Amino acid sequence: MRKLLFICLAFVGLHLLAAPPTGTQQQQKRLALYGVAFYNLENLFDTIHAPGKNDYEFLPNGSYAWNGMKYRAKLKNLSEVLAQLCTDRVKAGAAVIGVSEVENRQVLEDLVAQPALATRKLEIVHHDTDDRRGVDCAFLYNPRFFSLERELYVPYIYPAADGSADDMGFVLEEGHVKPLPLYGDTTHITRGFLCAIGTMGGEPCCFIVNHWPSRGAESPARERAAVQVRRLVDALATEYGDGMKFVIMGDLNDDPDNLSLTQGIACKFEAAKLQGPTDFFNPWYYTLRKQGQGTLLYNNRWNLFDQILVSANAVDQKYNLKNPPKVADIDLSKGLTFYQHAIFIRDFLFQQEGRYKGGPLRTHAGGVWLNGYSDHLPTQIYLVKQF
Repeated sequence: MRKLLFICLAFVGLHLLAAPPTGTQQQQKRLALYGVAFYNLENLFDTIHAPGKNDYEFLPNGSYAWNGMKYRAKLKNLSEVLAQLCTDRVKAGAAVIGVSEVENRQVLEDLVAQPALATRKLEIVHHDTDDRRGVDCAFLYNPRFFSLERELYVPYIYPAADGSADDMGFVLEEGHVKPLPLYGDTTHITRGFLCAIGTMGGEPCCFIVNHWPSRGAESPARERAAVQVRRLVDALATEYGDGMKFVIMGDLNDDPDNLSLTQGIACKFEAAKLQGPTDFFNPWYYTLRKQGQGTLLYNNRWNLFDQILVSANAVDQKYNLKNPPKVADIDLSKGLTFYQHAIFIRDFLFQQEGRYKGGPLRTHAGGVWLNGYSDHLPTQIYLVKQF
């Protein structure tokens, strides 16, 4: 009797079951799909001054006249975006979300408590940093799909003027990565690297959330960040072994083909060129340079700073960005495996008129409150696993 192979896609939060024909034998596979997203929230500040931080613009008497009404509107708008991330494929939304430009833990608690997100009971990983403007990175996760086991924060160490410093912000001590306190150049203090380590789909995963130095700094500042992250991945791989899967996400303030990505992280744009388990696949080059899509618009030119990179041990080397495979055609022998990536695009996220028409709809522009979202668009990927 001819055997028919039925693939039952048990997407996380959404079960699609194929009814088998009568009188046939079936081999059933259950696939779980996990959404991973990143979003720069652009200045999610509360209305209270934080001592030692340059948050004066975002106070009621500041240049943005940042009051309770505007803060609540910002929370509502952002939460509605976060709630929709990854829902094109996964009814329950993103399993994990990296975010940047948040002032403190309280704004995150206010954010996940919004009606659009409250039922998901998202949990928070956040560390207060020494960033002078007071904007941090954070990691939000749905405990139904990701179990947190460890978190750590590694400071960004600004490159020495003579290029001699080899400090990475951590040490590998008795086989364990140990972050060090901030040291060195304290003139250019900025965001460090937030790591959330745990399990997804029963597999060890490490998510590293980033917000690299802005374009106000020269390329070496971001190349330095990339080298630190690369060394951090290598150290964590030494501690946990080759089975650890890594996802680097964030506002990298560089495009996929800039030196920080091509040399610092040493990303590959083609899955076939991946070699070691902690080589990184960067699908966003194709999105920007071949499809012309980006996540922020500057001088009428799209950049794609908001990227999600996946380690080689979670990528099918036959994956072809020009002709993305169907889920049934992906080699899932590695366990959790990269499936798809996309910029999250909705009409309401774009300015519809005026000088900035066609760009992301911001909270403020030209000194005017627009009641928008962010100057960046979110990005998202999907990982798939066969059980």
